[in-house]
Amino acid sequence: MAHDGQDIAMAEPIILGDLLALTGAAIAPVEGLLEQATASVREKVTIDGRISGAAMDAEQTATHGLAWLATYTEALRQMQNWATRLNGNGQFGEVEQLLHQIAFGEYLSQIAGGIQMNQGEVVRIQDLGLTPDDAHLLMDPATSLLMQAGNTQATRARLVELMQERTAEITVGRTGLDEELEMIRAQFRRFSVEKVEPHAHGWHLRDELIPMEIIEELAGMGVFGLTIPEEFGGFGLSKASMVVVSEELSRGYIGVGSLGTRSEIAAELILCGGTDAQKAQWLPKLASAEILPTAVFTEPNTGSDLGSLRTRAVRDENGDWKVTGNKTWITHAARTHVMTLLARTVPDTTDHRGLSMFLAEKTPGTDENPFPTPGMTGGEIEVLGYRGMKEYELGFDNFHVKGENLLGGEEGKGFKQLMETFESARIQTAARAVGVAQSALDVAMKYAIDRKQFGRSLIDFPRVSGKLAMMAVEIMIARQLTYFSAWEKDHGRRCDLEAGMAKLLGARVAWAAADNGLQIHGGNGFALEYAISRILCDARILNIFEGAAEIQAQVIARRLLG
Repeated sequence: MAHDGQDIAMAEPIILGDLLALTGAAIAPVEGLLEQATASVREKVTIDGRISGAAMDAEQTATHGLAWLATYTEALRQMQNWATRLNGNGQFGEVEQLLHQIAFGEYLSQIAGGIQMNQGEVVRIQDLGLTPDDAHLLMDPATSLLMQAGNTQATRARLVELMQERTAEITVGRTGLDEELEMIRAQFRRFSVEKVEPHAHGWHLRDELIPMEIIEELAGMGVFGLTIPEEFGGFGLSKASMVVVSEELSRGYIGVGSLGTRSEIAAELILCGGTDAQKAQWLPKLASAEILPTAVFTEPNTGSDLGSLRTRAVRDENGDWKVTGNKTWITHAARTHVMTLLARTVPDTTDHRGLSMFLAEKTPGTDENPFPTPGMTGGEIEVLGYRGMKEYELGFDNFHVKGENLLGGEEGKGFKQLMETFESARIQTAARAVGVAQSALDVAMKYAIDRKQFGRSLIDFPRVSGKLAMMAVEIMIARQLTYFSAWEKDHGRRCDLEAGMAKLLGARVAWAAADNGLQIHGGNGFALEYAISRILCDARILNIFEGAAEIQAQVIARRLLG
């Protein structure tokens, strides 16, 4: 068939064999551009033969732009792998072909014309030190055709037409996961629909803690011990299963989807850095939700700069510890039983080498007395969204921690121990972002079908259907990048780069989906009674916690340039 764009413009996907060949051929030019951009940015930030942190800071547009270009490159690779797997299984239907085609058409066009780092910042190839002549790498026949005709109004309209026909399906397009993982997805989707979605907006509007009955039911379903090894009372399942569970629970309400995050972080800390006795004592209780943990790292004046923490822990005459200092943005702090608490134990240090991690026990609080444990006070931080567990500022004044609860039994290892959890935490956050984005698509799609304007459903207007189509496309891109990072983790490979990319892109996708979902609602979207107003507030935090987008881009760039 002659590829003049005419057939695509009529909303028919490119013939299957041609599509996969075209998208496969388009990856090499993008990789070539990334290679040139990496060399160019490396030259900008190299001083005396070494990568300079100061130069990276001075060249943030270039370094962070490089991170985004690398993220887009990996996203396209994973979409190609997804499409190839589905095609091999006979599952690459019209919906999947349209998702794939539009994804390549859009992301290739953004690479050539400017990648949207956020709604106000666009990075272009000249920002990376490249010239217009370097853009010729993207001008081969495959990329040119996909940029010209891969993402058109007609293809978007056709995708949304198929989405309307298949509203009973859990996801837009097959995910490419195996049958066991899809069964897990279906189980937690049912739970969200029955137990979470009918109540989520009320919990948010009343700023209530998620009811303990929900936590108890999730415990019974194994959520808190999902990836904890069976020898310690968990299910010993994969990070991929954790991704699917987090995605579907966050689709119902991000607060519910985030309940397992605290247990995931605490368990990972103990598995990676704990003594045998600590593993035996704490992991079974975490797995069963007999105890609920919270992560106590951030301080008022440090933010992402954890190496400069000032909270101190001093050993007393009994070998126990007394903790003094302040912490902030502590999620679910009031009714938890144990804190993974980062504090400085080596007083003469000013960086991460003096930090130690503690398993600090506390008594769960009540509404009347949220922090009853001696030596500890706290106050709630009122927030826009992400309300179901509440955020707190904490103060410690000679707070007692048992000597045996120094993680690993060694001082000065806290930052290293925390770093070992970053991969899992960011994979899990990427999954939450995909779930929030999906919830935005769910409510926006329903509203666009039901709402009539000028005698037509909103979904019949091209700019409405176009928004919905791009939500579905970018959700699948972020989903595949997240699955890939989990796959790497499950196979014992270092994946901080992949996890960071999944989190970086997923957070942007969630915010874009929520913002466009609210736009589809028009004025009603600005009313508190509509769920999209909550989803917008919930989506906004994803670009901040577990590494703000700017920090995430910096970390990715350091790996690329190192």
